Amino acid sequence: MRASLDTNAIIHFYKAGLQDILFDFFDEGVFIYEQIRDIELKNHGQDVIDKVDFDIISGRIKLYTAQKLKDLQVHKIFEYHVSENKNLYGTGDLGEVYAISLAQTLGVYSLVTDDTKQGGPYMSLLQFEDDIMPFTFADVLILRFLFDIADENQTVKDFDSINSSSDLNWSFKSQLKKFIKRFFKEPYREKDPTWIKKLAHDNNINIKMKLIALSKLL
Repeated sequence: MRASLDTNAIIHFYKAGLQDILFDFFDEGVFIYEQIRDIELKNHGQDVIDKVDFDIISGRIKLYTAQKLKDLQVHKIFEYHVSENKNLYGTGDLGEVYAISLAQTLGVYSLVTDDTKQGGPYMSLLQFEDDIMPFTFADVLILRFLFDIADENQTVKDFDSINSSSDLNWSFKSQLKKFIKRFFKEPYREKDPTWIKKLAHDNNINIKMKLIALSKLL
């Protein structure tokens, strides 16, 4: 899987020192747009920007610039998506606008964002028939658990680390309920339960039993 990262998700993973989760799970590539590095992280993520830069230099994060998109002959497409997303989300948080637009332009399947407010990128994408799959940091941890990359104890520990280091005050029990609702009980989009059923089939995952095991710890 590949992912475009929103500013908040970068900060939350890096603050907890758990950024390797992103590279292990999204093993086909992790991408950010230059605006997020040069503006958003400078303004909101000074305590993690050096670590992000190290991963950009080492090639673990692929940084896309306007020039790079021009070289790929997709900059006009990117500008179109930016314009559309500015109309949809406003200009109050350009990080999310650029993260979504980059994902749409490159055909990246996933957007990692912890902005779950109504009208924000996560909830909006769930209510549109968009090709982009939005995930919060909690979704990523749950999916990593389902893929057997981490057991239930490590999953809870990592959630607590991210939640605590960024003062998010999230409840893992609540996030797990939202995950189950989205993919199984009351999906916003038909594609979501179809996607996770295929994932379970292709990877021989007994999702019900694994989710029960995780729930018992919460």
